Amino acid sequence: MAIEILTKQDLNDFRTLLLDDIREIFQNKTEQTKQWLKSSEVRKLLNISPGTLQTLRINKTLSYTKIGGIIYYPYKDIEKLLDQNKVSSERTLFNSK
Repeated sequence: MAIEILTKQDLNDFRTLLLDDIREIFQNKTEQTKQWLKSSEVRKLLNISPGTLQTLRINKTLSYTKIGGIIYYPYKDIEKLLDQNKVSSERTLFNSK
C-alpha cells in the first residue's frame, strides 16, 4: 500500500476546484427559472396582496392563464412588467445661463 502525502497546496487546489464546481451548480440552478408561476408565487415575488394581483389581472397589466381554478402567470411577463416600470437612477443635469 502506497502512502501519499498531501500538502497545503494540494488542499488549496482541491478547495478551489470544489468552490468552482459549487458556483457552477448555483449559476445553472438560478438560470432554470420556472416558466409559469402560481398566484402565491407571484405575490411572494412582488410582495403584493391578493387584491393587488387581482387588480393587475383586471386592468390587463399582467397576463395570465387559468386552468381549472388555478391561475398561472408567465415569468417572462412579470420581468417585462418590472422592466417597463423601472425608474432610471441617472441624474438629470440642468444647464443654467
